[in-house]
Amino acid sequence: MTRPNILLIVSDDHGHADRSAMGTPGVHTPVLDRLAAEGATCTDAYVTAPICSPSRAGLITGQYQQRWGGLWFDSAHIGDAPTIAERLRDAGYATGYFGKVHYGDETAADRGAPPHHGFDESFYGLAGQSMGRLHYLHHSDDAVAEYGEAAEAMGVQPFWSGEEPVEFDGFTTDEIADRAGAFIESRAGEQPFFAMVAFNAVHNFCWQLPDDELAARGLEKPDDWHPGAAEYLDWYDGAISPNLPDGRAFYLAQLELMDRAIGRLLDTLDAGGVAEDTIVVYLTDNGGSQCNYGDNGALRGTKYTLWEGGIRVPFLVRWPGVAAASTVVSEPVSALDLAPTFAAAAGLEAYPDGDGRDLRPVLAETTDAETPDAEMSDAETLADERHGDRELHWDCGWQWAVRRGDWKLLWVDGDSPTAEYVRAVEHTSTGEGLILTDLAGDPGERDNLASRRPRLVAQLTRAHERWRQRVGLPPAPTSGD
Repeated sequence: MTRPNILLIVSDDHGHADRSAMGTPGVHTPVLDRLAAEGATCTDAYVTAPICSPSRAGLITGQYQQRWGGLWFDSAHIGDAPTIAERLRDAGYATGYFGKVHYGDETAADRGAPPHHGFDESFYGLAGQSMGRLHYLHHSDDAVAEYGEAAEAMGVQPFWSGEEPVEFDGFTTDEIADRAGAFIESRAGEQPFFAMVAFNAVHNFCWQLPDDELAARGLEKPDDWHPGAAEYLDWYDGAISPNLPDGRAFYLAQLELMDRAIGRLLDTLDAGGVAEDTIVVYLTDNGGSQCNYGDNGALRGTKYTLWEGGIRVPFLVRWPGVAAASTVVSEPVSALDLAPTFAAAAGLEAYPDGDGRDLRPVLAETTDAETPDAEMSDAETLADERHGDRELHWDCGWQWAVRRGDWKLLWVDGDSPTAEYVRAVEHTSTGEGLILTDLAGDPGERDNLASRRPRLVAQLTRAHERWRQRVGLPPAPTSGD
């Protein structure tokens, strides 16, 4: 059996509706649209947390990060679970990591750094050392000295290659893509490779664009914060939605430039003659951010919340010979599924300690999107009958949720300090109490059915309690506690 190459692309804070194929005005993502046209679009795809650190830990291990206590920023890390990179490397894959790292506040010597969880080659920025951010233009010791007190908030520290610092000035999105492209080019046809490309885009602060791109779009960027400009949080609140002039335009520019960079990676696969032998997956780490002008479309909520807008993400899979062109997967899938799927594709034994599922049967059975609507509806109905009982769980301590089939139960402690902080800084609604919704007819989670379906609320609450016991969490609080 020929073992496929794997290219996993992870972006940052990409809004669910922000693909031009979805008809959102002003969005230009022809490369992501190409991926969708050449493979599968998973409409109900989820990550394991509404923020980056725990979400990325779940993705790389294929396990719920709550198993080692990863609930929020203050408890997020990669744990000791084996990663998919380690499994693939041990099976003979060349492994490379390029881009943002944020499993906690790692140093280059910690397990969270790519050289210590399975990647032979790496070029990465430790975003946990800079409030989750990497500057889009500057990464050097001189920049750290120039920015002074603002250096941490602006994320201008050097990148790393292995355990050696790497300084550069240039557009970070392009630098990440170029390094990843060189890795792919050097491995193509020699041995199977696993390349993980984690862009900083489209995380704030999106005004950090190359001068020629600003000029081409007629945009004037605000200054990065420097000591003495203001208290940082006061400055930050004025530099995000709704106070940033042209904020949506900056965001869309970063998205378009990332799309171009992904296009260059696909071109590298084509030039190396390995496109037909490569799985390409694209997703983002959590829902679009209100403060960064992301658009989650009809989905309620944003990053930080367990509304659909915080955890349902763009998820595209191009897999020649498995996923037919222009297919649509409506069954719920999870970032947890990537590790067992990649392992199975590489011919490894079943993933015994994971929480995800091999996606190959789901991708292979999906109906072509060009099939008449009635036939697609029948196929989706059959898929729902086979797979509609899948449960997915989320838990951040102050909020938790469970989805079973089309039903979703959400609980939020709206009085918690974290909820208050999210409302103040993210400018979004967290919700409060128990909220039951039917996502089939109400993807925007507007109609709370909890008082009308008490037995279902009780069933889903018990299901979440069983899950908490399995992953080692104490009993969950509820609105009645």
